[in-house]
Amino acid sequence: MPTNSTLNHSLGRLKEQGVRITPQREIILDYLITHHNHPSVDTIREGIESKLPNLSVATIYNTLKLLVDKGLVIELPNNDGGIRYDFFGFPHYHAICENCGKIIDIFDDEYPDIVNHVRETTKAKTGFLITGTQLEVSGICPDCQRKLHLDSGSKQ
Repeated sequence: MPTNSTLNHSLGRLKEQGVRITPQREIILDYLITHHNHPSVDTIREGIESKLPNLSVATIYNTLKLLVDKGLVIELPNNDGGIRYDFFGFPHYHAICENCGKIIDIFDDEYPDIVNHVRETTKAKTGFLITGTQLEVSGICPDCQRKLHLDSGSKQ
């Protein structure tokens, strides 16, 4: 059984919402918690193949949809039209490299305040019923800055 407190907490949140915990759901959720690579479905399948060798891609998609619907995972659209997934048990935002597509998690104590401000402002200005908020910043990562000779010798 899992020893990871984040996994245990997340499984508890699912149980509270009436979700039956299957081995497949637990393994997929554990993969997302322990891997910060913002994986595609194929990457997840490859990453859990040794634990669940005969798991269908449909089961992975269905599990991810459930985890997204329950608020534990978010979808990150790719530049190529695909979707990548990220465990969102700890709210954070993303910095995305416009050159290589790398996605970096940014954990900031002020994130909840920023999100609340954006939600309230949007609702006040547009009347939208806000159902979700995702914050992303884009730019060029330090590795690509070096490769493209954009770094000016300073660290960011």
